[in-house]
Amino acid sequence: MLPRNTFALGGAASGKSQWAEDVANSCGLRKTYLATGRIWDGEVQERVNIHRARRDAGWQTVECPLDLAEPLSRLTSGEIVLIDCATMWLSNHLMDGNDLGQAQTDLLQALRSCAAPWIIVSNEVGQGIVPDNAMARQFREAQGRLNIALAGEADTVVQVIAGLPQVLKGQLP
Repeated sequence: MLPRNTFALGGAASGKSQWAEDVANSCGLRKTYLATGRIWDGEVQERVNIHRARRDAGWQTVECPLDLAEPLSRLTSGEIVLIDCATMWLSNHLMDGNDLGQAQTDLLQALRSCAAPWIIVSNEVGQGIVPDNAMARQFREAQGRLNIALAGEADTVVQVIAGLPQVLKGQLP
């Protein structure tokens, strides 16, 4: 059975996006993919191409690097939404000089109001060394707070390591 809300957390290239896509593909609902990444170089473009190639024509993709509330408000209970990823979304807000606390508040409200079940993917960024610059430390702290808040909103929280889901809260779908 599909949980109402799922939070998939993991390190970079851990398999969390693939796992989340597999869950969405298995549920039988119309699928919407909210893509938060901005393409700023060839390496990022290649990663986006890999993600796009995995998704079949059954996915509706919406590019939304900053505003997730508007597309979330249009969804119905007959759909599932995958947000990939909270880390890029937060980074976009930081780079644009936005109020990160307000952005987080707005996202949480939009998730609570969303009629569709959601899966949100995010990176775990707190297991490494302390960053050597103020912006990186600000980002790490904000990402940690966002991840804690998203885990609190989710019925199921899964940490993906080497492509393997480890349940932290709830049950695997």
